[in-house]
Amino acid sequence: MENIILILLFGALFGMIIQYADLNKYNVISGEAQLKNHTVIKTILLTLGLGSILLSIIIALGFAQFHVKPFFPGGIIIGGLLFGMGMAVLGYCPGTLFVSLGEGSLDALIGIIGGLFGGLIYTLVLPYITSLFGANLGKISLFSLTGNHPALYFILTAIFSLFFIFIAYFINKKEKSKNKKWIISGILLAVLNSIVFLTATTNRPIGASTSFPYLADFLTNTTNNSYFEKIHTPGQWELTFLFGAMAAAFIVSIIKKQFKFRLIYSNWEEQKGGSKIKRIIWAFIGGFILIFGARTAGGCTSGHIISGGMQLAVSSLVFAVFMYVGLVVTGNLFYKK
Repeated sequence: MENIILILLFGALFGMIIQYADLNKYNVISGEAQLKNHTVIKTILLTLGLGSILLSIIIALGFAQFHVKPFFPGGIIIGGLLFGMGMAVLGYCPGTLFVSLGEGSLDALIGIIGGLFGGLIYTLVLPYITSLFGANLGKISLFSLTGNHPALYFILTAIFSLFFIFIAYFINKKEKSKNKKWIISGILLAVLNSIVFLTATTNRPIGASTSFPYLADFLTNTTNNSYFEKIHTPGQWELTFLFGAMAAAFIVSIIKKQFKFRLIYSNWEEQKGGSKIKRIIWAFIGGFILIFGARTAGGCTSGHIISGGMQLAVSSLVFAVFMYVGLVVTGNLFYKK
């Protein structure tokens, strides 16, 4: 594995960026599921808009290379829907779970435990469900689709970039939000991910969900299988990265005197009541579904939507669409009073 200190540093920066705009907060993510708070979608769209341009430039200059995820239609669609469902119920993404845990969120801890079980079960059932994933259509991206026409690739990349940025600001205008932290976070996430992509640093994209089956398989000694061999290196990298994010969130929350153990947040209490047992059960279920869906699709919010979206990968963009469908549909059904 690359320099551990460098990975921890990247993770710490990621955690602070996420924490700065409250992208890790349960109320913010569950609010997105109910279409009441669009901080997450605005930040992601801005990150994709700026990141796709920045990444295409550094790849063209030879400083980085593509890391596109293959397109398995069934796996991407089913995994995207499951991921969105788990995200709505849990109120966290795989990466934001660790950031929120660093701030003292106990429901995030329960979600991590549920995610570990989801990762373990995925490892065990993978040989029996691969037929559901569909054929491997390859690592399709805008770059591969444009072939040997670099000018066309850059023109279309610029069009996609402007479209993402326009939608982000359009949503912000409709939301009538005066909070501009999402803009800073979107810019910083695009820059950070591009730096992580560099061959001079780690030569890989940011990701989070692979760490769950890696850690679960390691703890239960479920390592004698081809899947663990496949995820060993990325899983170890992501676990180190997320530890850095969690540590940074903890330090920042202590400095700002905001660290506090919490299990139930206002949006949950308003919709589901104050039962701690109920929140624990649903946080576990949400975490399980979240990670099982992420592994079925081969990625999560950071690894698929942001990292893959910046590469304009077909698998990642399709995943993003079905994730959002699962998120919103589940959010409006699950949180219905």
